[in-house]
Amino acid sequence: MSVLTQLPAEWTEQSAVMLTWPHERSDWLPWLPEADRTFTGLATEISRRQRLVIACYDAAHRRHVLDALETAGGRLDNVRAYVAPSNDTWARDHGPLTVLRDGRPLLLDFRFNGWGGKFEHELDDRITRHLHALGAFGDTPLLSVPIILEGGGIESAGEGTLLTTRRCLLSATRNGWKQAELERHLTECLGVRRFLWLSEGALEGDDTDGHIDTLARFCDPETIAYQGCDDPADAHFATLRAMARELETFRTHQGKPYRLVSLPLPEPVFDEQGERLPAGYANFLIINGAVLAPTYADPNDQEALRRLQTCFPEREIIGIDCQTLIRQYGSLHCVTMQLPLGVVG
Repeated sequence: MSVLTQLPAEWTEQSAVMLTWPHERSDWLPWLPEADRTFTGLATEISRRQRLVIACYDAAHRRHVLDALETAGGRLDNVRAYVAPSNDTWARDHGPLTVLRDGRPLLLDFRFNGWGGKFEHELDDRITRHLHALGAFGDTPLLSVPIILEGGGIESAGEGTLLTTRRCLLSATRNGWKQAELERHLTECLGVRRFLWLSEGALEGDDTDGHIDTLARFCDPETIAYQGCDDPADAHFATLRAMARELETFRTHQGKPYRLVSLPLPEPVFDEQGERLPAGYANFLIINGAVLAPTYADPNDQEALRRLQTCFPEREIIGIDCQTLIRQYGSLHCVTMQLPLGVVG
């Protein structure tokens, strides 16, 4: 009898969201109070709707996190905090991917190598196994997969459809495989039957080699929201326009063109060295009953939220200030990993 494997879409009902909290031994040290406030606001919003699994560096850090959430009005009955040391906070890329095998959740622990060896990653590569050993995921089984894959690099519409980028998944610093070989492995692991590959699209300052969750996202099986750019003078204009043309060629499971919703591009944000940071609005998180969307104290924030509301008419759209997150070259979706129903009790 064949086993049916499916990678659920993000809008599938969830049991929890995983966070790895920033700490003083990470690159967040120069902005730690601001990062704390951002994570506290994000975690508080999630805890009002579903459970949280939080990885903390040590026991003192765990107490600090719980105190911050209690002060902010978070629902501590929905919070599960564990001591699991980390190098950094990007749970999207070191957290588990959950598939359904014959309808039952299975956690997949892919290898994580710091986005192609760019950053320290030894603790992050072990964090999913560490949390699982502590019971953070209940009795959901865990399978270690000897393939390098980051959650931010893939986007599922369910029904076996996967959207991704060639620049990231086929990079020589990850697995170094040809497209056909990687497709074969992901078909086996994730149950993918249709691959939608993007060759175009990039944000300046992105150190992930083009994660799809910064560029284009499924909102439902027939809708893709993507990072647009309407200013011909902007450095992103040509590549994002070319990406939009690629998206126009893609077809749904039923063979129809996708409904494409362009998101505005924030005004350029720069670091102290004058390097542009990868601010964008496609890095939103779908949770139960709501969409948490990044904002940057930017004139385009409200228009981005308005367009996302058209993509999710039955969900509340909540802006989360991500000005601090972008200082470390990521945003809201990058620091979260959803866990489907049945993973966390």
